[in-house]
Amino acid sequence: MVVKVYGQVTAACPQRVLLCLLEKEIDFEIVHIDLDTLEQKRPEHLLRQPFGQVPAIEDGDFKLFESRAIARYYATKYADQGTDLLGKSLEHRAVVDQWADVEVGYFNVLVHPIVMNLVIKPRLGEECDLTEVIELKVKLEVVLDIYDNQLASNRFLAGDEFTMADLTHMPAMRYLMGTGLNRIVKDRVNMNRWWEEVTARPAWKKLMKMAGFSN
Repeated sequence: MVVKVYGQVTAACPQRVLLCLLEKEIDFEIVHIDLDTLEQKRPEHLLRQPFGQVPAIEDGDFKLFESRAIARYYATKYADQGTDLLGKSLEHRAVVDQWADVEVGYFNVLVHPIVMNLVIKPRLGEECDLTEVIELKVKLEVVLDIYDNQLASNRFLAGDEFTMADLTHMPAMRYLMGTGLNRIVKDRVNMNRWWEEVTARPAWKKLMKMAGFSN
């Protein structure tokens, strides 16, 4: 059965789900939700996602929202299909979960408002808060130093294999790399090497083509 993904293919959180589905070789259909016209706030979508956000999925009678929960669900349901995103042992899985949690608690909380200020607000005709961006950049550099150190002795964030720990970072990282702050990644040798490797993956290239983005 084809998974229905409700969202916008250019948005970061739906991309997290779509990338997982591509890595796991799961058939899906994108049901476009126009964020610019606030379609995500309409009553019919609120039945799928009561907080008025994207993505949400329908898989037969099963419904789920929140991108990270959806990605974990499919990585688990199709553990023996496509890329193993969960880890090869209990200990490896714990490390994968650790770095996936780091994405939520240390990375995304800084990158999201940076992207909002540098990308989204200008597109909406709103003023960018440069003071906030500078403050967030300082905090993010401390976090990225830790990432760079982790990647000095690991090919990927959770070890030698590409996993959910890497995948979950990629959509927001792509937006960060599209801003004037991309040097904070490029100037960190290990992070830059990691970014070049993960974005060379066929699933990512396919997703970028679907979204109409250059890699």
